[in-house]
Amino acid sequence: MKRNGKHAETIKIFLVDAFTKEIFRGNPAMVCILDKKIEDAFMQKIAFEFNLSETAFLLPKENNNEYAIRWFTPQKEVPLCGHATLAASQVLFDHKRISSDEIIYYSESGILKAKKDIYGISLDFPLDEPEEVSVHPYSELLKAMGISAYENIVLGRSTKKLIIHLKSQEEVINVQPKYEEMKKLNVEGIKGVGITSTYNNQYHFITRYFNPWAGVNEDPVTGSVHTALAAYWSRILGINELKVHQASYRGGEMTLRIKDSNRLEIIGDARIVFKGELNLDEQDRHI
Repeated sequence: MKRNGKHAETIKIFLVDAFTKEIFRGNPAMVCILDKKIEDAFMQKIAFEFNLSETAFLLPKENNNEYAIRWFTPQKEVPLCGHATLAASQVLFDHKRISSDEIIYYSESGILKAKKDIYGISLDFPLDEPEEVSVHPYSELLKAMGISAYENIVLGRSTKKLIIHLKSQEEVINVQPKYEEMKKLNVEGIKGVGITSTYNNQYHFITRYFNPWAGVNEDPVTGSVHTALAAYWSRILGINELKVHQASYRGGEMTLRIKDSNRLEIIGDARIVFKGELNLDEQDRHI
């Protein structure tokens, strides 16, 4: 394509609401399908422009159903993102005519897989190991979040996501973090905070998730934190398939299914809201 007499680079883009059957719910992610590699700094600028919690960049490999995947918040790259992977999978299944019922992703967190499931799209992720930690290093963080009482605090061994088990679903819903105070704290060693409790008869537990240090005050629906939450609640409830509600302002749902060999299926629906093209001159990449 030419623009102003110059060749422009075209990147196909899709806005997708993940972990929901309805548009304008769940967690919105932008999906960018690349034809060739682009600079990391350029991907970061694109993610900053879209200003969503995550933007996924896909680069096709030799086989029709294999892609390299990377995820960027408006401020930095992250090693794993569930909702943007679900969004990417919906796009690929709907628009790229994948010749298989399975998509294989190559990522910083290893090989990830997506396939069609009776509950939506299933993502095959590594199961994280939650480890109990002392409250002392996080006392100021709890204060900034307005949390004075809790059942337990654990930290995901791989994801480094801090999880605070509160006493009731009402406490989870009513938490009102002071994000500016959270940002001022030294939280070296953790990558976001989840709060959780048991829920009603429809779902096994409820979740909210916060990461103001990555430019995401409250994430609408989060896949990665549930790699640790799945293991945590499975031990408490004694079951390997869990229904989850994330009680953000948009809200969303997922099913978690623990498999052998420390793998987890994160299952949910997604809706494509719009599709388009990002048209850029070569000089745009160096702004």
